[in-house]
Amino acid sequence: MELEDPTMADSTIKLTVKFGGKSIPLSVSQDCTVKDLKSLLQPITNVLPRGQKLIFKGKVLVETSTLKQSDVGSGAKLMLMASQGLHQGEGPVLKEASTRPISRTVVSDKVDQRKPSLLVDKKRTDRWKATGVIALAQANLKEIPEEVWDCGSGVRVLDISENFIKEVPAKISSFGSMQKLLLQGNGLSDESIQWEGIASLKRLMLLSISHNNLTVLPAAVGSLISLRQLDVTNNKLTSLPNELGLLTQLEILKANNNRITSLPESIGNCSFLMEVDLSANILSELPETFTKLRNLRTLELNNTGLKTLPTALFKMCLQLSTLGLHNTEITVEFLRQFEGWDNFDERRRTKHQKQLDFRVVGSGQFDEGADKSW
Repeated sequence: MELEDPTMADSTIKLTVKFGGKSIPLSVSQDCTVKDLKSLLQPITNVLPRGQKLIFKGKVLVETSTLKQSDVGSGAKLMLMASQGLHQGEGPVLKEASTRPISRTVVSDKVDQRKPSLLVDKKRTDRWKATGVIALAQANLKEIPEEVWDCGSGVRVLDISENFIKEVPAKISSFGSMQKLLLQGNGLSDESIQWEGIASLKRLMLLSISHNNLTVLPAAVGSLISLRQLDVTNNKLTSLPNELGLLTQLEILKANNNRITSLPESIGNCSFLMEVDLSANILSELPETFTKLRNLRTLELNNTGLKTLPTALFKMCLQLSTLGLHNTEITVEFLRQFEGWDNFDERRRTKHQKQLDFRVVGSGQFDEGADKSW
C-alpha cells in the first residue's frame, strides 16, 4: 500500500525507500524537506528522525534541503540506515511480524490426553468453588472449559493466561464477584472478546489482556468502575478510548509496546494513577491534563517519539520520582528548563540513593532518565 504525505503540494513525486530488506513506496511533495520525510518514515519504521540516515546516489541527504534541492525526483530510490538505539517500540520494523502469545511449551493433543493435571475433574471444580480461584494458566486450552461456568458468582479470580483461548464469551458476566481476570498471552483478537460480558464485572480490580493481538480497546472498558490495574501491553493498539477517564480508581496503567499515537484528554480524570508505562509507542506528545495526576510516581516514556512534556508536569505532579525518557528527543538539558525540575530531581536522587542503600540497584552509576544529548 502506497503512503501519502497529507501536507504534500501539487508537485507530487513517487519514490521508494529501501529499509531492512523491504521497500516502502511513498508519495510526497518535491518541496518537502528531508526532515519532513524522516518524520513521515518514523511511524512506518519505528526509527526516530535523529536516528535516520537517508542516502541517495551514495550521498547522505541534508535535513534542511528539500527533495527538489537534493535532486530527488519521481521514481527515485533512497536507502534508509538506522542508528543503533535511536528507535521507538521494540526496535526497527525490518519485516512484517504479528504479535504472538507469550512463549510457552506447546504440548501435542496426544500428550494432553495423558496428562490428568489438564483435565477438569469434579475434585478440581469443588476446589474452585471453595476458594473462588480458577487457575488454568499454561494448560494448553483452546476454549474455556464448561466446568468453569458451573462455579457460580463466587469466583474471585480467573486465570486462563498463556493458553490458546479463541473466545471470551459474554456469559463471563455470571462471575459478578470477579476481582482479577488474567487473559494475557492467548493471541486474542478484537473479535475474540465479548466486551459486554467483561463490562458488567463491576468489582473487577485487575484486568490483564497483554500479549494478544488487540487493535482496539473498546469504550466498554470505562464501565469497570472498580479497576485498579489495567495491563494492555504488547498488543497492536493505536489509541486508548476517551472512556478511560471513567476509571477514577485506576492506579496502574501499563500500555507499553503498542502503536499508540495519542492519548485522550480524559486521562487526567484518573486521579489515583500512580504508575503509567507508555514506552515503545508512537507518541509525539502528552495531553496537558497529565498535570492533574497528582499521585503519579512513575512515568515511563522510553522509546517514543516525544519531543516535549506538559510544561507544568514537575510543578503539579509532586509525587513523581521516576521518569523514563531514554531514546526520545528529550534531553536532560531540556528538562532542566521546566519549572519544578529541581524538586523533581531531588526526589529522584533520594529514591535512587535508597535503592542503592538497599542494594536494589547493582551499579552506583546514576541514571539520568533521559539521554544527555542528541
